[in-house]
Amino acid sequence: MRQANRRFLVALATVVVAALTFGLLASARPAQRATASATTIRVKAVEFRFVLSAKSAPRGRVTFVVKNVGYSSHDFKINGKRTPLIDPGTTARLTVRFTKAGKYPYRCTVDAHAQAGMRGLFTIR
Repeated sequence: MRQANRRFLVALATVVVAALTFGLLASARPAQRATASATTIRVKAVEFRFVLSAKSAPRGRVTFVVKNVGYSSHDFKINGKRTPLIDPGTTARLTVRFTKAGKYPYRCTVDAHAQAGMRGLFTIR
């Protein structure tokens, strides 16, 4: 009888470990998906250009963190959304959801900044 109790306890421990492992793996999957679909792009605004940390991102949610390191106020517009006016030395965040692959123009909408060079194309893969 003692041998049967030992086998039962080993089998029970195996089932508990398997259940815990499955539970941890199942709960990790949604977090991995959410992380995979969110991208952060750092943008420096300087007279008269933008410097992006990356020129492309996968489809999904993209957050542009725009820091104005120039001497005049700027904004950042892409896919119909734009930041508020960003004063020198400050930062603004803009989150945009991209559902289709393609090239999306971005620009500064202040005065003639875009014509002076504050524009470009961002690629969604």
